[in-house]
Amino acid sequence: MSITKIGLIKEGKIPPDKRVPFTPAQTEEIEQRFPTVKIVCQESPVRCFNDDEYRNLNIEVASNLNDCDVLMGIKEVPIESLMENKTYLFFSHTIKKQPHNRKLLQAILKKNIRLIDYEALKDYQGNRLIAFGRFAGIVGAYNGLWTYGKRYNLFSVRRAFDCFDINDLKLELRKVQLPPIKIILTGAGRVAKGAMETLDTAGIRKVSPGDFLTKSFDEPVYAQLSSADYHERIESGHFNREEFHQHPERYRSLFVKFTKVAQLLLAGAFWNPRAPVLFTREDMLSPEFKIRVIADITCDINGSVPSTQQASTIPEPLYDYDPVTNSILPPLSGESYVTSMAVDNLPCELPRSASEEFGRDLIDRILKPLLVNDSEGIIRRGTITEHGQLTEEFSYLQDYVSITD
Repeated sequence: MSITKIGLIKEGKIPPDKRVPFTPAQTEEIEQRFPTVKIVCQESPVRCFNDDEYRNLNIEVASNLNDCDVLMGIKEVPIESLMENKTYLFFSHTIKKQPHNRKLLQAILKKNIRLIDYEALKDYQGNRLIAFGRFAGIVGAYNGLWTYGKRYNLFSVRRAFDCFDINDLKLELRKVQLPPIKIILTGAGRVAKGAMETLDTAGIRKVSPGDFLTKSFDEPVYAQLSSADYHERIESGHFNREEFHQHPERYRSLFVKFTKVAQLLLAGAFWNPRAPVLFTREDMLSPEFKIRVIADITCDINGSVPSTQQASTIPEPLYDYDPVTNSILPPLSGESYVTSMAVDNLPCELPRSASEEFGRDLIDRILKPLLVNDSEGIIRRGTITEHGQLTEEFSYLQDYVSITD
């Protein structure tokens, strides 16, 4: 009986990510459920679960993973750390031809690595099977509330990363005391659902988009907006969701009507660059524009939200945006500016809880196709490189990897 060794790699990207593919308890579960699998955990000083937590469950902890067959991490693996002829699973951030990771994909091909990208693991309908979106939404909405309280000196809560886990964070939300403001949440996917979880835990009532626009409330409220709530066809006709996803350029944004009544925006909707932006810098110059705090959870730089001109960091999550000069300023600099939270790695603020959910999905949805039988083609569709070449599904990346600097 041959043994498959799975190595949990030490995160090498700077700044290092504290998340892990599997928690210590999950590694123990894997070895019990898959008798031919052995887990080896690479020593790491930054992982949210320390080495001893794995050792205490009789999981091997080693300085190197040279004898492992499958190597699993979270973020991009530094080129110098890649081992030849291995199978890797991590977020490579290459499938959209990201320029900063071209050399990484070139090195993966050169080293004959089989690369399986978490982002590309999907079902037959194209739905992603594993993601950190829920925790991006939970933390992003929390940070939005934290930012609003900080800007107006309303209440004090700990930063999300100071909370031990999601349960600790939810206890902290009891301290949130808001005036009767209106909050917009965009999106309907994992991110938006996570954000709703935070807003609901904070006791903020959800209202319909229509009531949000027309009624006054004596308590804080939020409206969750789908694409249909703030887009219309440029030509006559009703909003068609399928058409909008395929041809967003046929639509225009009606979002500005919501900016006239809301004070806080939580941007959680996926944005297609061919789609209209939520609003423009010129819209922000209007005295009717009431939003003063924006938590751009999706963090699309120069995307649908004009104030998101750069990503912020977990240690320094805020900056102010001046629409008059179209410039970035230090946070909380003045009442006329818009305060922006644009952290691009939000799940890292709750690494233990985020890792636990991610690992659960890996075990339940990915390990059997990976290790036993890929009858539904999940692993095949999620494999970017194999045998030193791009797979058929990702052959469109050939021009991307052929570029030499």
